[in-house]
Order: sequence, then structure tokens, then C-alpha cells
Amino acid sequence: MPSVSVNGMDLFYDEQNPNDQEDTVVFLHGAGGNHMSWWQQVPTFRERYRCISVDQRGFGRSLDPSGEGVTRFTDDLEALLDELGIERAALVAQSMGGRSALGFAVRSPERVRALVMADTWGFFNWPELQARAAELREAQSDANAPLTDRALGPDFQANNPAGTFLYRQIFDLNPPRAQQPLTEGAPSKADVEGLAVPSMFLVGSEDALTPPEILRAVHEIVPGSKFVEVPGCGHSVYFEQPDTFNEIVGGFLADQFGAA
Repeated sequence: MPSVSVNGMDLFYDEQNPNDQEDTVVFLHGAGGNHMSWWQQVPTFRERYRCISVDQRGFGRSLDPSGEGVTRFTDDLEALLDELGIERAALVAQSMGGRSALGFAVRSPERVRALVMADTWGFFNWPELQARAAELREAQSDANAPLTDRALGPDFQANNPAGTFLYRQIFDLNPPRAQQPLTEGAPSKADVEGLAVPSMFLVGSEDALTPPEILRAVHEIVPGSKFVEVPGCGHSVYFEQPDTFNEIVGGFLADQFGAA
């Protein structure tokens, strides 16, 4: 797997179908994963797009020697695209990855062909929504359970022990890291209200970490955005129902790339 030296660290990434220089999709994982999380998406999307999946700073093989963590995620994404000569790309973000994707879309909307926010609202600075999200999380009976227990829906965990085991093994490949507030240095509500990028918010109906109510609220302030709720899924639609995820996201991306 190749890497680029950016912002004082080596950022690892995987690239598939590099010959398609124009139509690029970048996959940004959540806190429960790394670039390997997209093993059910990349084989499908690489048939049509150049696919880049990243180990974000402090995850997988991308160490974080300075300890800057999430505060540099957007800078790292920008530097990676610059190093690879990618002028414009679609961003597909899961959970924590929405912090990177939304930050970049607000900063450089002309470089974002499409934005997919999967089980994430981007953790931007909207105090009222942050308070509501915390209230909903704390009301859950398993509010103090580990992330790997809460990131998958209860039906998936009950019916797919092998998939649940794999999810946890991927998580365990990440190095230890310090927890940081995802909202530190994040865009403002006003920034998001002015977002001029084709956007879709996708969420599982049983998502306990970023409930549908939260994503719908963000969808309602983003002009022209789409909202999709997937029944019977928890916080990881891409992992729990990959065929459904790929179909929904694939259709959205095809519309955007076809229109460009």
C-alpha cells in the first residue's frame, strides 16, 4: 500500500483503478475502522471509478507522531489530493470520516463532485444539535458500551457473528490513540447552510450513535441535499447492508458524474 508524506506524517492509502484519472471517489472511514473497512464497496465502485481509500491520521498504518489527530484530517485530505494530482473527487464518508469530508467540502467546494455522509452529520459546530445528539445517545440503554458494540445494529450482531467478528478485528488493527473532540476546529452551522455541493445523508433506522433525527436535521439545512433512511440497520449501513449501500450511493454518484 502506498503512502505520501504530508503535514509531518506518512498518510497511507489504497488506490484501485488508477487509470481513471477523472472520475475519482475517496472513501473516508469511521472511528471503528481504517481503509480496510471498505472491502465491500471498493470492488464494486472500482469498476466505474478511480477509488482511493485512506487510513486517516492515527488509524491503520497512518501514525500520528504529533498527536494532532482530527484537527488535521481536512488538511491531510487536501494534501493527499494535491499529491495525487486529483483536482476534483466525490467523497464517501462514514461516521468520523464525515468530519474530514465536510470540512473539505466547506473549504473547497469546487473540488468536491459529490458528498455522501453515511451515518454522520460531520460533527460541525451547531451547539443545539450537539446537545440533542448527546441527549439521544445517553438515553440508550447501552450508552456506555464500547464503540464496537454500538457501531453495528442489534439484528446484524445477532444474525451475523462472522461479520461482527470481522468488524472488531478491523478495528483492532488501529494503533492506540487519544480521544479528541470531533468538533474542534470544525465548520460552523452557517458554513454548512451555505454548502454548495451535491450532498446525500444516509443513515440506518437503528443507528444509536447518530440517530436519523440528527441527520435529517442537517439534511434540512443543506440546500438540495438528499436524505435516505435504511430500515433495519445500525450505525454501519455500508458494513451491515453493503448491497443496499452500494446501490443507493452508486445511483447518487452516477447522477453527479453524469451531470458534470
